Amino acid sequence: MSIINYFVPLQNKMRLRYSLYILAVLLFCACSETKYVPEGEYLLNKVSVKSIPKTKGVDPSDMKAYARQHGNSRWLSTIKVPLATYSLSGRDTTKWLNRMLKSIGEAPVLYDSMSTRKSMEDMQMQLVNMGFLRASVDAVTKARDKTIDVTYLLHPGPSYSIRHVDYVIHDSLIAELLRLEKEENRGLKSGMRFSVENLDTERKRITRQLNNQGYYRFNKEFITYQADSVAGTHEIDIVLVLRQQHDRDGNEFPHQRYRVREVRYSSGESEDSLIHLRQGVLRRNTFVKEDSYYSAEDLQNTYNHFGRLGAVRYTNISWDEHPDSSLLDCQIQVSTNKPSTISFQPEGTNTAGDFGFAASLTYQNRNLFKGSENLSIELRGAYEAIKGLEGYSNNNFLEYSLGTKLTFPRFIAPFLPSGFQRRVNATSEVSLLYDLQNRPEFHRRVFTVGWRYKWKNPNHHDTYRLDLLDLNYIFMPWVSETFKREYLDDTSSRNAILRYNYENLFIMRFGVGYAYNNGIIAIKTNLETAGNLLGLAAKVFGFHKNEDGQYTFLDIAYAQYVKADIDLTRNIHFDYRNQLVFHAGFGIAYPYGNSTILPFEKRYFSGGANSVRGWSVRTLGPGKYISRDGRIDFINQTGDMKLDLNMEYRAHLFWKLGIALFVDAGNIWTLRNYEEQPGGQFDFTEFWKQIAVSYGLGFRFNFDYFILRFDMGMKAINPAYENGDEHYPVIHPRFSRDFAFHFAVGLPF
Repeated sequence: MSIINYFVPLQNKMRLRYSLYILAVLLFCACSETKYVPEGEYLLNKVSVKSIPKTKGVDPSDMKAYARQHGNSRWLSTIKVPLATYSLSGRDTTKWLNRMLKSIGEAPVLYDSMSTRKSMEDMQMQLVNMGFLRASVDAVTKARDKTIDVTYLLHPGPSYSIRHVDYVIHDSLIAELLRLEKEENRGLKSGMRFSVENLDTERKRITRQLNNQGYYRFNKEFITYQADSVAGTHEIDIVLVLRQQHDRDGNEFPHQRYRVREVRYSSGESEDSLIHLRQGVLRRNTFVKEDSYYSAEDLQNTYNHFGRLGAVRYTNISWDEHPDSSLLDCQIQVSTNKPSTISFQPEGTNTAGDFGFAASLTYQNRNLFKGSENLSIELRGAYEAIKGLEGYSNNNFLEYSLGTKLTFPRFIAPFLPSGFQRRVNATSEVSLLYDLQNRPEFHRRVFTVGWRYKWKNPNHHDTYRLDLLDLNYIFMPWVSETFKREYLDDTSSRNAILRYNYENLFIMRFGVGYAYNNGIIAIKTNLETAGNLLGLAAKVFGFHKNEDGQYTFLDIAYAQYVKADIDLTRNIHFDYRNQLVFHAGFGIAYPYGNSTILPFEKRYFSGGANSVRGWSVRTLGPGKYISRDGRIDFINQTGDMKLDLNMEYRAHLFWKLGIALFVDAGNIWTLRNYEEQPGGQFDFTEFWKQIAVSYGLGFRFNFDYFILRFDMGMKAINPAYENGDEHYPVIHPRFSRDFAFHFAVGLPF
């Protein structure tokens, strides 16, 4: 028998063994789940909700939240592993193993008929509140062995609508302010569904409007409704009544409208003890104004603006009423943080299999000029032992960097209207960074200067960013003779991309960004361009050209390109334990003018913990390019265009542990044809054949403040192949060739 003929049956035996093992686990979970169910009782297996008939405006999945009992949690919505873990324990609680299994497992949920009746009442009440006044709810149970399924049947009936609305305002001043005699000022209109939500929304709207116009003590309990159904129809006439205040004897009198007399500041000890923030900063972040009407919106804005100041630990605002008057004094108590901190952070590093360590020392001052300006200075050092290098004097990588960043909690810019500056939460940031890198092949120095703005509107999901100025100076003081001889100067294998990234370069960049995130849909966009101002100046003032025909600034060639990125993420929450996440990312960059190649830092790469996880970082693409030299392919395996498509199913297991099943697809391409990247150029008729696909399993430890992630990916479709087995690893898997492991902090998208 040949080795191949022997190996194939062996694979089949292993697959059969794994299948039998999985089947045994499933049978065990099913048989053991009723171990702790007493005689005469039932394990609640499944709870479902149906609407009969299906009715617009009634979502059974939303109504399921009103069920007071739910079955035991299931891993991946299928197997009750936590319950099975609990059932593995013995009844002797003096043994630590039994106690541990019960603590990490989940006790069986026993069916309770009283909870079912209460759930029916809650669902019926919710349907009535939604405008289905004749709704009813039934429950059907189906028991087998010692388990039971419960199905709630919703019978919504017809929905009721509002036929006519009257507003009765007993307070003449409030009636004048609200002007509800005009229908366009009303929140309730004829034809709207009669529901508790719509009625309560109108109460809140009127209350909010009055709270913002001086009515400090007004609340929605002063607003009541009178409803009268119209015989023979599904319509209701509504009367909204806004009552006056009344004393203990029942005498009515108008609501008091309050003005702010004085605004005072303190640190909690005395009014004069607050010395850490300038008066101008306090006033600028205070929206409560003296000699103006009380406003709940101004109060909340004051809390919001003080809350975003890094120097402030907490803020408390209280009000003092003057007896027999309509005047209020505002007392703002501000407690500040310690201005200066020093932190030390060690870390391990792993760059393409080369292990090392790094450490950073950070000094931070949160209140540099007593205006909550945040100054941070970071000193970082790193070391890695590089493997696989021959012909170099050493095999060590050393990096030292010194960076400083100063952030102002407002716009630092002329000509901006003061109203706009107060309306948005903004930061202005200036940063400096010097980075020194010494590798066996070369020495590299990077100097960066940046000035940027970030802002967002309160109570909105939008965030904006403007990189007004970003200067990068890349200097290569030394390149080893071995590296120059073998890669940069070898006429038989000249690599334009490699050479370009080991020359001095100047980047003058401008960028804008926009992000939106409401917890379900997230959008991130970025647009940047570099070299345009220098390109215009070069033509006007006749800058010098180097031997490659590039204009130079201060004898250094400058980069010129445009780059755009967009990321879309959509979360579908099945319940609090399970969710499905879709992600799509696309980026494209084009060098022009003074550049034919993108700078290395701006080029795209694929693979890694946040991309196609069947490949290690920078090992996929471009296109169908096949890696030839692992020592320099971190340069060759980059591109001008990137596509990422991801789908991930996430489930919480127990304690801090979660699991994820994922499928990733994507690749990178070049827009120009580079000889050193054969098969890497984008072709509209061919690119879809070059999309790589991977699948895998991941574990996540959610510690609230951060998430540790371990993802294991396998290649499914490989666009860079030399034979059929390599093209479709999903059919011909080889663990040593197709497996990639990733460790990361945070979710991939």
